[in-house]
Parts: sequence; C-alpha cells; structure tokens
Amino acid sequence: MQTDGRIIVAGGGPIGLMVGLLLGRAGIDVTVFDMGDIVHQDPRAATIHPATLDLLDDYGVYERIEPLGIVCPVVNYYDKQELLASFDHGILAGETRHPWVLQCEQDKLSRVLFAMTRDIPNVEVRTETTVLDCSQSADGVEVEVQTAGGKPERIKGRYLIGTDGARSTVRKRSDIAFEGFTYSERFMIVGTSYDFSKAGYAYRNYISDPEEWCNLFKISWKGPPGVYRLVAPVTPEELTEDRVQETCQRKLQHFHPRSEPYDIVLHDSYVVNQRVATTFRKGRIILAGDAAHLNSPIGAMGMNSGLHDAVNLASNMLHVLNGEEDEGAFDRYVRQRRHVATEHVQAATIANKKNMEQRDPATRQKYREEMKRAAEDPVLAKQFLMRTSLIDSLRDAAKIT
Repeated sequence: MQTDGRIIVAGGGPIGLMVGLLLGRAGIDVTVFDMGDIVHQDPRAATIHPATLDLLDDYGVYERIEPLGIVCPVVNYYDKQELLASFDHGILAGETRHPWVLQCEQDKLSRVLFAMTRDIPNVEVRTETTVLDCSQSADGVEVEVQTAGGKPERIKGRYLIGTDGARSTVRKRSDIAFEGFTYSERFMIVGTSYDFSKAGYAYRNYISDPEEWCNLFKISWKGPPGVYRLVAPVTPEELTEDRVQETCQRKLQHFHPRSEPYDIVLHDSYVVNQRVATTFRKGRIILAGDAAHLNSPIGAMGMNSGLHDAVNLASNMLHVLNGEEDEGAFDRYVRQRRHVATEHVQAATIANKKNMEQRDPATRQKYREEMKRAAEDPVLAKQFLMRTSLIDSLRDAAKIT
C-alpha cells in the first residue's frame, strides 16, 4: 500500500480532537473525521476530574474551558435524604494543581479543542464525514469515508486511531472483541431549572436508594444560572411518548418531593455498558476512549479516562514517529491504559452502581459506615478522593513499563 505519513483519526469528539491537537502541535500531519458537526449542544458527560484538569492545563486547554464550566470542590453522598459524607477536594492540594472538579460539558470541551486545532495548519478536521470501513497493510492504513450525500472516498495514512465511540466502526472492522455486559435498565437524564442548592444540595451529589438511586449534578449548560441534571434508572415502558414527561416529573419528585411540578428543560436516556476491548491495538490500528472501553457514568470516569488515553497515546506515538522507540511503545500504551480500564474504571463504576442500588440491609449498613468513616478521617478522605479523581489511576499506569 503506497501511503503518506499522515495519522488518521476516526471520531471528532474530545478524545479524537485531543489526539489530533497534540500530534499536530508536534508537526505531524493529522486528518480527523467526524460524522457530526462537532458544534452540537448535547451535554453528555460533564464532569472533569482533577487528574484530567492537570493534563488539560499542560496543553493550554484548561484556561479556555474553566470560564465555560462550574468549579465544584465538594461532592456529597446520601442515603435517600440522609447526608452520609461530604468530601472537599481541597484536601488534594499538593497532589494536583486543580483540587476541585470542573463541571464542563463534553460538547463545550469539543468545541474548544476544535477551535484550537484550527490554528494548526497540518491538522485537518473533516466534519459530517462517516467512516465506513478500514484496512491495513505492513506499511500503512486505508480508510473509506463518505460525506453527506457524497461518494465514498479512500484515504491512506500511516496509522489509524479509532476514537469513534461505543459503536466504533474501527473496532468492529478490525475484528476486535468488546467484552463485558449491558445493564438491563436504561439511564435517564432529566434537567430542571429548579435550584437544588436551596434545599442544601451541593453541585455534585450521589444518592443511594434501594427503590431508585440517582445522581444530581449542576451544569452551566447555556449559561447562568445553569441547570441541575438528575440521572436515574428507567425502564423502556417509562420512555414511551405518552409517558416520558410523567416519568421526568416522577423521577424528580421521588428524589425531592415538592408541591409544584418541576420545570423540565431537557431529558434523554441511553443504554449503559460495562465493556473493554480485548486489545486496544491491532497492528497499525489503535483504539482509545469509548471505542476501547465503556462504563456506567456513576463516578464520571468515561470521558476522563478517554482523555488520559489520548495524552498517553499521543506521547507514545510521537516516540515512534520521531524514531525514539519502535512500535513497542504502542504496546506499552495498551498495557497501561487497558490496565486502568479494567482495574480502576470498570471496578469502580460497577461497585458504584451496586452501592447506589443496594437492597441488602447489612450490605447497605456497611456502605453507610464506610462512607461516614472516610469523610470523618482526613487520611481516609484523601485516599478516597485520590481514587475518585483518577490521580491514583494515572500513577498506577505509569508504573507499568
């Protein structure tokens, strides 16, 4: 296969754009394909943890997204209406330059990264272009793409990075298995203009409840005063067109009963998976982000770990492209990031959901006691936040050579 030295990235979300930005700044020719327009306003993931904020700050991204989000130092954990534990990320000072969480929606981060890539002449971002197929040879890759209403086109490059999400064409066409399971229920997002801070809630709250757990987070969305988003489990029957508005009200009223109906400003639902690709690399094709691993949003680790993938992969790819290392650097990327996906992200998010919905009284009581003890002990509180903020996961991965 006759090819050029460009790197092809399938998927123009924050993971693909981050890879493109870092490679492009290093002088590498990059083409990013995205089937959408990137400038959408679908909130999706919204929490950016301290470990990720440090990485984004290293590349000049944090200063651009901080004004678009909400700084949240405190996270609260409840059992129904009872506050079990409150953790202040300020205890992480000295471990991170950003001892807080930034509530900044994925679409905003994508638009910022997109704007930053436009300042780099050797980075091409092609929107509304769908990746249909991919293949590889000993010395290159080939991708078949199609623009809206256009004819299929074949693009050749040196390597292909699949950051094309949960239904990744790159992963499927590369015949990489996606092992794990799918939860039986869907997760529903309900956004309301009601200000839950008046009821004593922080900007980030996890509420365990054997009847119906939920998470409550504030996002800036389209600007002040922002909205609170409730995430809760939902059955398919509750999502029918004639019931969805009733379901939105019921979710909010179950969590926080009030005499008046809530103002619903947005709602959505999605299937939730716990899956990890059997490998993140097959020859010249490499996976990152949701294309490589999926998890429950309880703990807000999906987009964050994907961004960690992006930085790690870009660094290792530059070692290879600059002749500093052979392609074994890609295998190190796989070892490090797949370890994090299985031993940190999967383990934590599965445990988080079990804790939120636990019905066994003895197990629930044990969880209550552990959370209260962690919040009251500064050493335990710091250990807890080192895990949840993903600082531990980055340090653990760095030990793998």
